[in-house]
Amino acid sequence: MDIARPDIKQKKKRQMAIWIAVAVVVLAGAAFAVSRLKPAAPTVDASAVWPDTVKRGNMIRQVRGSTGTLTPREDSIELIPALTEATVVRIRVLPGTIVKPGTVLMDLAAPEVQQKLLDAQLQVKAAEADYRALQATLHSTLMDKKMAAAQVNADYTTDQLQAKTDEQLFHLGEISGIAYQKSKNTADQLEAQHKLSLQQLDMNEKNIEVQLSSAQAKIDQAKALLALYNKQNDALQVKATIEGEVDPLQVPVQVGMHVTAGQSVAEVVQLGKLKAALQIAETQARDITIGLPASIDTHNGVVPGHVTRIDPAVLNGTRTVDVVLDGALPAGAVKGLSVDGTIDLEHLNNVLYVGRPALGNENSTLSLFKEDPDHKGATRVQVKVGRQSVQYIQVLDGLKEGDTVILSDMSRYDNVDRIRLE
Repeated sequence: MDIARPDIKQKKKRQMAIWIAVAVVVLAGAAFAVSRLKPAAPTVDASAVWPDTVKRGNMIRQVRGSTGTLTPREDSIELIPALTEATVVRIRVLPGTIVKPGTVLMDLAAPEVQQKLLDAQLQVKAAEADYRALQATLHSTLMDKKMAAAQVNADYTTDQLQAKTDEQLFHLGEISGIAYQKSKNTADQLEAQHKLSLQQLDMNEKNIEVQLSSAQAKIDQAKALLALYNKQNDALQVKATIEGEVDPLQVPVQVGMHVTAGQSVAEVVQLGKLKAALQIAETQARDITIGLPASIDTHNGVVPGHVTRIDPAVLNGTRTVDVVLDGALPAGAVKGLSVDGTIDLEHLNNVLYVGRPALGNENSTLSLFKEDPDHKGATRVQVKVGRQSVQYIQVLDGLKEGDTVILSDMSRYDNVDRIRLE
């Protein structure tokens, strides 16, 4: 028969309680240890990130205009205005036509101009006829004055000789003093008349010059008016003065339209004289100055150029920067073509630089992932950067030459300081 052993049963209960207590302590410790562990580093596909290596050397600081257009230069555009009010009666060429100097673009009609031209022609003829009539009258008067002066001069010469003869006879006692004095007085009187006749003749000649000059001024005035109306009449046949392409006007001109004096009726643009109008972000345009070198990508070749104008106006966060092309345009480069452009701001020598990150601005501190030497993981580091270019950014602190950093957008991993690369 079995014998009851109460002491053994009690002993087993104590052992069970000890084991349970130990298990509870172990589980609590394990739970505490697990709670203190950091979450595992997330895994990132290495082929999906964009790494770059920090380098030391010379960095060209540039800005890019990704939305640009080839447009005609201001000195290549000829706007042809109507010189008078007129009516368009015929259009000979349409926009897009290549023309040469003298090519007739359109015909205008203005009957009042033709009437004014006829009146001006008659006025010139009348003024010239008046001039000739006045010239004949004045010359006739002048001849009369010269004849009178010649007669006075002849009488003066004769009486001078007679006075000298009488003076000699008086000294010889051949004539009386009264006779001599009479002869002398006559000679003196004729001498005064002779001087007056010469002065009168000189004044008459000067008066003729004045009157003829006045008549000539009327002729010149009439001719100037005739030249103006001739120019206006010739301008009724609108002609190109340069070789180029006819461009459409903002306000198209049509047959039958009435145009006013000064209104543009045609536009011709010289081919090949183009500039690139680049749209540059306002924050980047502030560093651009006139004369900086630039490169224009026409998608069929790159053409060098230089900055000639910076539009002060801001539109949709951008400013227009004009670049004149210094090289020959490649085939297919025509006005209206979309182009890209880069402008060289400055050269930074012997600096640390790396590719421009997807996120971050210049002169700031960026949070980037630096890859391990084995490229199997990356740790977050704080990088102080300086000036940036189109492709690169200057490294001031936080990285050294040869370090590899991830430039891709890693904002989804902002809550971790380390990632694994596979």
